[in-house]
Amino acid sequence: MPRIKRWILLNNKKLRHLAMLKYFVLILVLFASTLPLGNSKTVQAESCPELKIVFARGSGGERWKDDNYLEFKRALTEKLPVLGLTYEFLDLDYPAVGVGLDNLGVTLGAFFGAGDAYEFGDSVDAGVLALKNEVNDKCPDTKYVLGGYSQGAMVISKALPSLKSNKIIYAATFGDPKIYLPEGAGILPAACKGENLSSYRAYVPDCQAYKGLLGSYEPYEPEGFTGKLGTWCNKSDVFCSSHYIINDHLSYISDNLYEDASRMIVHKVTAAFGLKNEYTSPHDTVILIDSTSSMETMIESFKNEARRLASETFKSGGRVALYDYRDLDDPYEPVARCDFETCTAENIDAFLNEIVTGDGGDGPESMLSAAMKAMHELKWRRGATKSMVVLTDAPFLSPDRDATTVEDVVALSKRIDPVNIYLVTTEYVVVQYPEVVDFAEATGGSVFTNMGELDLMTNYIMERFDSLPRVEEESAERVLPEIDVELIDGGSSEITVRFNGDSEQAVVILNDAVLGVAETGEVKIKDLNRNVDNHLMLVPLKDGVRGEGVEIVIKKREAETRNDDFEVKEDSIDDEKVGEDKDAETISKGDFNPKEVKTEIKNKKTEVETKSKKKKIITEIDGETRNETEIKEKENRNETEIKIAPFIPKAPDTGVINQSLNASGRRIHICKR
Repeated sequence: MPRIKRWILLNNKKLRHLAMLKYFVLILVLFASTLPLGNSKTVQAESCPELKIVFARGSGGERWKDDNYLEFKRALTEKLPVLGLTYEFLDLDYPAVGVGLDNLGVTLGAFFGAGDAYEFGDSVDAGVLALKNEVNDKCPDTKYVLGGYSQGAMVISKALPSLKSNKIIYAATFGDPKIYLPEGAGILPAACKGENLSSYRAYVPDCQAYKGLLGSYEPYEPEGFTGKLGTWCNKSDVFCSSHYIINDHLSYISDNLYEDASRMIVHKVTAAFGLKNEYTSPHDTVILIDSTSSMETMIESFKNEARRLASETFKSGGRVALYDYRDLDDPYEPVARCDFETCTAENIDAFLNEIVTGDGGDGPESMLSAAMKAMHELKWRRGATKSMVVLTDAPFLSPDRDATTVEDVVALSKRIDPVNIYLVTTEYVVVQYPEVVDFAEATGGSVFTNMGELDLMTNYIMERFDSLPRVEEESAERVLPEIDVELIDGGSSEITVRFNGDSEQAVVILNDAVLGVAETGEVKIKDLNRNVDNHLMLVPLKDGVRGEGVEIVIKKREAETRNDDFEVKEDSIDDEKVGEDKDAETISKGDFNPKEVKTEIKNKKTEVETKSKKKKIITEIDGETRNETEIKEKENRNETEIKIAPFIPKAPDTGVINQSLNASGRRIHICKR
């Protein structure tokens, strides 16, 4: 007979290992394998240099010829020779078993074993063993730098706890399917507010990145590796971010992330060996000079330091832009003397000489407006270290005359890359207006007050190497999917699911087996084993959604008990509550009793909605209720009219689908009492 069903909208993002994990590993990863480049091998003699750089390639990569290994090697080879160290590169000798259409069994094994079992897990374990043997048992005086991409990143992160940390200078992981960033948990994660960032978060712009597609290794930074680990996860990389863009997993080379990591590695290596870092990243530096009349006695000193900073920047292959500003009410709009394209080592002095003092005299000036104008107008380079140096003897107006605030400038600086803002000013300004220090530090910059420190400031800026933001902050809460579901029992071995929501497609998963992708509408599942409980899950396909969806537990048939109440049982294994206790209590008591439903109900739908950020409950009564005998006869005749959707998967045999991942989230079950 038609039954009352209670559907729970699950928005706990930890459920992704029940749902989207399976879809992405089975569908998307098929396109992610690296193709071998040839059959020959390069043999390198065993030696014990001062430094060894070991790289673990990704799935399907051929040893010594893998593109990611070669790019990692190239980026470091450009910088290491000037250090005067003996060093060598090693492409780790391990299977790096391929995944994809040609290795579907390996792909399925990676999925079902969360990367730690079957052939894929054996490959990772072989890499871990090879790395342990290399680091722990060979070359006692050699120091190591480690790198790994995709499957190779798993090798690195899994091996770290068993490695001798005193031999490791730095380990870099790229696109790790086992990443762990606790600051990415929750509806509005701490990372989205720029808070509690993991020390090893080198470049993970997605502030909702939390765990990898195959789970996580926790802790990700083992004891003894503080300051020795960094992870890079491309913007929407399906394997390590909260998004599912496969191209971003394949773009670590083209997006210059190995180049970015190489600067961090060189910095760590020089520090470990007590050497001077002779290599820095390219620089984009804009110089902003206060040209009000109060600067008359200081302007020439500031111009001289601007010349020195510009000269050092040009020598390093960097670019310079020059602006001056006063007060918008003088009136005086910020002036771009030259930008990154027009400023050169030959003409910068002429542009500096154009700046003369005038106006002003009322204290705070329009620095915020000038900073916004410069950042908006200039064409910044990706991968360059970006700095703005402000030379002034006065604080800034906040809000400025045009309503620009400190928050506006800080937000724009971070969105660009960031642009680190350095203020060179007087001790008086710092003491009387401490907010200038907070402002500079909020952008990653600092304040210099002693004119004798100007040389130090220039050196500090030129020696900086970090060029990419650790995270891109967001203020909006995570958008959760909405999906309404109706279940139509079609007989002894068949059900139809009618659903609609805010996305056009949904992944259909039965008992942890991916059946396919269905268009919004109806899905009919045949040959269902009704002698056991069946778990059906619908997961909308929508950017920003990864694992949230509706889980439906279809209880096994019981010949005698057909009209009992439904209740919601909660197996809580997560510290995030799906709903308030009072909501669960209301549900368990039951607002509707199937035994009280009268025979005249026709196509009536009753909704009970619990207003909570984390769940949506809909109760439905469908069809025409008469008496139990008539309903049983109708079910046996299978007279339910069902509109068949184009997607009509057949449920696999129980033996095939009796696979389960240990979900770390809360599962809501609909069952009989």
